[in-house]
Amino acid sequence: MMRQYELVERVLRYDPKADETLLNRAYVYAMRAHGHQKRASGDPYFSHPLEVAAILTDLELDDATIATALLHDVIEDTEATRAEIDQLFGPEIGVLVDGLTKIKRLDLVSKKAEQAENFRKLLVAISTDIRVLLVKLADRLHNMRTLEHMSPESRRRNSEETLEIYAPLAGRMGIQAMREELEDLAFRWLHPEAYRTVRERLDRLNENNQGLVEEIRLSLIAKLGEANFSAEVTGREKKPYSIWRKMQNRQISLEQLSDLYGFRVICGPVEDCYRVLGLVHTTWRAVPGRFKDYISTPKQNGYRSIHTTIVGPRHQRVELQLRTEPMHVTAEYGVAAHTFYKDLSRMNGKAATPEAMREMGPYIWLRRLVETLLEGDNSEEFLEHTKLELFHDQVFCFTPKGRLIALPQGATPIDFAYAVHTDVGNSCVGASINGRQMPLSTQLRNGDEVHILTSASRTPPAAWERIAVTGKARSSIRRAARDSLRRQYAELGRRLLSSAFAKIGQDYSDDRLRRALTRLTHKTVDDVHAAVGRSELPIADVIRAIAPEAAELLPSTSRVRPRNRYENGEGGEEGWFNLSKVMGLKFRWPTSSGAGVSGAGKGIVIRGIRNDVPVSFEPGGAVPGDRIVGVLTPGEGIRIFQIHSPRLSEFEHERWIDVTWDINQETPERFPARISVTVLNEPGTLAQIAQVIGEDDGNIDNLKMLHRGADFTEMLIEVEVFDLAHLNRIINGLKSKSVVSKVERVFA
Repeated sequence: MMRQYELVERVLRYDPKADETLLNRAYVYAMRAHGHQKRASGDPYFSHPLEVAAILTDLELDDATIATALLHDVIEDTEATRAEIDQLFGPEIGVLVDGLTKIKRLDLVSKKAEQAENFRKLLVAISTDIRVLLVKLADRLHNMRTLEHMSPESRRRNSEETLEIYAPLAGRMGIQAMREELEDLAFRWLHPEAYRTVRERLDRLNENNQGLVEEIRLSLIAKLGEANFSAEVTGREKKPYSIWRKMQNRQISLEQLSDLYGFRVICGPVEDCYRVLGLVHTTWRAVPGRFKDYISTPKQNGYRSIHTTIVGPRHQRVELQLRTEPMHVTAEYGVAAHTFYKDLSRMNGKAATPEAMREMGPYIWLRRLVETLLEGDNSEEFLEHTKLELFHDQVFCFTPKGRLIALPQGATPIDFAYAVHTDVGNSCVGASINGRQMPLSTQLRNGDEVHILTSASRTPPAAWERIAVTGKARSSIRRAARDSLRRQYAELGRRLLSSAFAKIGQDYSDDRLRRALTRLTHKTVDDVHAAVGRSELPIADVIRAIAPEAAELLPSTSRVRPRNRYENGEGGEEGWFNLSKVMGLKFRWPTSSGAGVSGAGKGIVIRGIRNDVPVSFEPGGAVPGDRIVGVLTPGEGIRIFQIHSPRLSEFEHERWIDVTWDINQETPERFPARISVTVLNEPGTLAQIAQVIGEDDGNIDNLKMLHRGADFTEMLIEVEVFDLAHLNRIINGLKSKSVVSKVERVFA
């Protein structure tokens, strides 16, 4: 275990002005506070905060951060209090230790919703002072180094948490060396077989390529020397986790990987980086598509370098990174390489130089992430957005005015639009890329200039969520869809209330409802309308709140379905609203008279799966040719029932929506249906059933054995067919088989 004077000397080597008294006081206080506590390994517990402090001295952090590392567990694990820490070490260190205590209480590997909420708390804590994150990363690194003393379940949970949260955060903060070690340690415990296999194969390759790294390094030094370039060249083998991830992503073997070895060339001034690049490319053949200039366009975490891959000595593919010494320090230590982390608030309200903004890069990303967090409605959406931001590499695109927009790889103009502004994304109707009109599903490339076309009357379709890549775009699309759906439920609720009041001989108005809000559990008139539309608030309760004297006039709700009106197909096309022909359905809303709502040219516009109201089929299904009814169900949208479904009687008639088929014969679609088939227990029976369905172009979506007797088996088959005639052909085909005893259609 490191001695007190050794720790102080390590800090003084890089910071002669460090407060020795503060460090000594923190060392002694933490050692006494932890007393005789032991770690799982049997070592004194104080060895852990001491090792965390040592890791941070390698990053050359300030004395307050080192003292915080020594004290980071005392509030949680000893009798020490926040007030005592403030008194002995000052409020600055007290805030840091308290932030780390709160983070320690989080459980990031838990149920999804809990994990998302805990991650929100984590980022809020570290965004107030980046030093909280630096200490937490060092704390996690030391715990991962000693993970062998933990139970298998703890190893798995900690490794999963490290790969999902802490290693990507270290990468985003630009601390690459720490990120790589965290990834490799987590990989070792989470996928031990894969780790061992990759490690063994690397060892065999190194035996076969003995001296290759040094040979390539010396060749590069010699070539640079001939051109009078003064540069430092280092070579290394890629880490097992990095290799395994590339193998997984590209679906190739380790032997097929062409860039197992990476070399860094540390140049003098920035201009030398480009001169060395020219020399390298004229000496060795460059590999197409493997060049990236992060000097002119840095990453969001401040990383700057030129990347290229060449076919070097021994015809070996070699990845080169060209950078200056300051760039190298930033690449290795990220935010920890700069003094700005001590007082990040000093730039608030002040103009910053480009160099200062580059240093602020990682922190700006973090603050923007937290701003998104605070604006969001849903913790899980935020977690999804953050993981996307953490894991994806980037492409850099430009607005027509030259503003740089950084996006994940695979991003589309939709992502670009939302990155510019949420309102731009919500009103987007098209995009022009490099002067050419392109589909919104186009994947953007580095250097693209993107012009977004907008329309004030536009609402983003829900299908965009499947195209978008960034979490911000996806969450904004979902939010817009929720808002639009809420407006539609509110309009339905308003109509239902108007109809109900008409039945009891009274007029309904928003003003009457507004005066009665205190008697309901909703804040606004729209809230009440939406709750009624979703069936969350009974209409009778609203009537009692507005007109208590009319409560006895409320009719008992009939739960008998009017079969004749649907089965006889009464009613013309007047008042029908087309569902974009996506589901092959048309809708009209029922009123108290049973007629479609179409008066004065107004009605509730029903939007299909491309937009807001989701449409689904009741288990048992319905197919074109069936008489069908739609039911508006809370949280599910519109559910389609076959007219004979026994479940229809469970829903109030006010929720029923007239539905008819509107099939486009040029683009036939399959629809779900269920059939019960009773068959003889003979070899090959199932094959005969499948053959009949397949030969008639039906699709078996699911099959379940319901009852199996000595001689007969009853099975439930979910099939997809084009229409009722198609389904009847399949049923008749099955009945013709000698092994089939009975076939009938069933509903939920």
